Amino acid sequence: MDVVAWLLDSDPGLRWQVLADLTDAPQGEVAAERARVATTGWGAQLLAEQADDGRWDGGTYRPGWVDESRPFFDAWTATHFALQQLADLGLDPHSPQAAHALALVREHVRWEHEGEPFFDGEVEPCIDGVALRTAAYFEQDASPMVSTLLAGRLPDGGWNCWAEHGASVSSFHSTVCVVEGLLAWQRAGHDDADVRAARHSGEEYLLDRGLFRRRSDGTVADPRMTMLSYPVRWYHDVLRGLEHFRLADRRDPRLAEAVELVRGKADERGLWTLELHHEGPTLLDLGESEGFPSRWVTLRALRVLRWWDAA
Repeated sequence: MDVVAWLLDSDPGLRWQVLADLTDAPQGEVAAERARVATTGWGAQLLAEQADDGRWDGGTYRPGWVDESRPFFDAWTATHFALQQLADLGLDPHSPQAAHALALVREHVRWEHEGEPFFDGEVEPCIDGVALRTAAYFEQDASPMVSTLLAGRLPDGGWNCWAEHGASVSSFHSTVCVVEGLLAWQRAGHDDADVRAARHSGEEYLLDRGLFRRRSDGTVADPRMTMLSYPVRWYHDVLRGLEHFRLADRRDPRLAEAVELVRGKADERGLWTLELHHEGPTLLDLGESEGFPSRWVTLRALRVLRWWDAA
């Protein structure tokens, strides 16, 4: 099976990344395909869902219709996750469509927590980590969010969204969100010693646990972390962790088990399955179902292995 051809038979948001990360296509070809994200397919659909008040589905973290008596009900249709998805699709930050969408967010959108401006962030590190990645990707000033994250690092080197409620041990989920955000902030030209130190400590937290094991006894912390998912939302799994270290270009022998775990999940055709779907309402149908081959998971697995094997 021609896996690359199968991957290319898709939406511009995925196709341009295949061209860039797996085929080394000419820069002009990649840029032309990426430009289509704003006008065609998933990217255009998601942009069209933004209201004049800058929000998606009437909310910032949770949609306006959500029943707040169900606090652990996940919904992925509000502004926070819509912007995360647009960054994943690779919407060009310099496109007119992105400029318009981000201006509306910057001018109007406030967090449900205490009415903070979106790019100032709120208090939970898993939320701020994802929002920082979004802000850095779209070249927005998120300095207050960075300060909040730096101040919230726990003694073991990572972060936990329950720290304000007394949690003193870090979480895989919170920590991976934060290190992704800090890396994006650095890559956007905001590198400094404090950001580097915080990102490094969070990465050490993940590396010391091989991305999915307890440090205390080496057992698997949660079997779901060994299952491959997309979109990742706020959840950690081994492939998400490996994608972060690929982007950071930080090869470490402590990643080897996770790499081989991912490698071993390919089927006989060289495809990877969507093993875990994070339940909740969505704005986009990406055309993938749990238990079936996934273009998104396959792309992400192949580029991680390409990076790792090139060492």
